[in-house]
Amino acid sequence: MSEAPVSSNVVALITGASRGIGKAVALRLAGQGLSVAINYRSSAAEAEAIVQCIRDGGGRALAVQADMSDAGQAAGLVPRVESALGPLNVLINNAGITQDRLVIQMSLEDWDATWCTDLAGTRAVSRVALESMRLRGAGSIVNVSSVVGVIGNAGQANYAAAKSAVLGLTREFAVQAACYNVRVNCVVPGYIVTDATSHLTEPQRQAWMSQIPMGRFATVDEVVGTIVFLAGADSSYVTGQCIAVDGGFLAAAGMGLES
Repeated sequence: MSEAPVSSNVVALITGASRGIGKAVALRLAGQGLSVAINYRSSAAEAEAIVQCIRDGGGRALAVQADMSDAGQAAGLVPRVESALGPLNVLINNAGITQDRLVIQMSLEDWDATWCTDLAGTRAVSRVALESMRLRGAGSIVNVSSVVGVIGNAGQANYAAAKSAVLGLTREFAVQAACYNVRVNCVVPGYIVTDATSHLTEPQRQAWMSQIPMGRFATVDEVVGTIVFLAGADSSYVTGQCIAVDGGFLAAAGMGLES
């Protein structure tokens, strides 16, 4: 990994950015002129390909390896990025995994792997980012949760618990960070057309879509638009919010995101 310092600019770190939502966020932010750090766990080739694409377009980008399930590695991301690209302005906590099983079949390892990546890693990197941002009196942190963290889903108790905790973490960090002009918000995606849903059979897809008032899954770009909005200046007075991008799924289920 090359980490040559660059001139002052707006810097964003996106965790879990080698594919899916994280990749799309990185490309969108780079297209807006931000310097982006692309975190990955094991997909080095994919991350470096995104970096090269951004550089070919005249942007600044960096691939940074870290396993977000390891709190030490997660916390170490911010200083690594800042030494290479400059002070961090935006953090997008997108990294997450699933280890799906029914509760009675779920091992402690299944619980820990999901909990550590989806919650503990988010907390660890956010804590260091907040400390850096507060010293400069500005910054934006955007967490990515899930409708499963609100309503639950059979076979995903560990994932639901972790993503539910991310909602609470968002609000608590937002309250504490507001006095430093650092904003903390959360996007709550519904069902999206990604690799994670590609395994669904057509009957399964139709069953899920029947519960979505808009009658379809979201595209990645539809979720990315909300993330980018919350990361940028257009949402300068928005903090502590958890915004569902779900086609009306939670509303139809009679669920809300109120605390």
